[in-house]
Amino acid sequence: GRGLEMKASPVKKRALELGLPVFQPERLSQAGEFERLLEMKPDLIVVVAYGQILKKNVLELPKHGCINVHSSLLPRWRGAAPIQWAILEGDSESGVTTMKLVEKLDAGDILLQARTRLEESETAGTLHDRLALLGADLMAPTLAGLQSGELTGQSQEESQVTYASKLNKEMEWLDGSVADAETLERRVRALNPWPGSSVWVQMEPESAPERLKVKRAKLRRDIQGEPGKLFERNGMVLLGTLRGSVECLALQWDGKKEVEAGSFLNGLRGRGKTLPLTLSSPSK
Repeated sequence: GRGLEMKASPVKKRALELGLPVFQPERLSQAGEFERLLEMKPDLIVVVAYGQILKKNVLELPKHGCINVHSSLLPRWRGAAPIQWAILEGDSESGVTTMKLVEKLDAGDILLQARTRLEESETAGTLHDRLALLGADLMAPTLAGLQSGELTGQSQEESQVTYASKLNKEMEWLDGSVADAETLERRVRALNPWPGSSVWVQMEPESAPERLKVKRAKLRRDIQGEPGKLFERNGMVLLGTLRGSVECLALQWDGKKEVEAGSFLNGLRGRGKTLPLTLSSPSK
């Protein structure tokens, strides 16, 4: 929170309101933490975005095992960033999967799935929020099916497995000289809100390039500009790529407010500049 103040999550707040015990071990391998879990004699353990791999002693503890709510349609997009990679790769749909946890990452039997179509304007933020609701709705039938014994799970088809690697800051650079417009427009949406998407603009010959964040964008297959150049066409701010252009609908200089394309162009004129502008790499 503000000032890096630690706050309880909504889940913890609700648990405390209901009088449920809450403990938050940084590692279940810490002295006494597994024993504490053992004393609870859990029927089931549910893991959602936990960020740690559960060891065999934890996986084998509950009567009904451990299950995970994963934000993809497994076996597609095992791993750390399934929401973003579904958009990056242009998938037409995504969803959530409840699955049995095993020692191998996201490789357990599938219990239930819920699907949702991806919209053309889909961002990682909007998809995350929708999948969170789908995952919550999927929990009750998953638990009921496990308790009744009707839900036993289905093994994943290993030939269909894809992996969603971690995101990094280096991915934010939109380099139109090596990619096409469709790829870069998907990246703007997939990396919103983190790590975001940017170009680096060489405003002065001897000065360091300035980072310009592209907050919202639109695919323009019908307009072709010089790849890797930021240019203007009929009041639009466009990034030229190998094939087509990316229309930059909202932009933000480092340390400044987000503005629409028209206000951005006015700001440039106020600095005595006009498009096209030379783009640079982050390292230069």
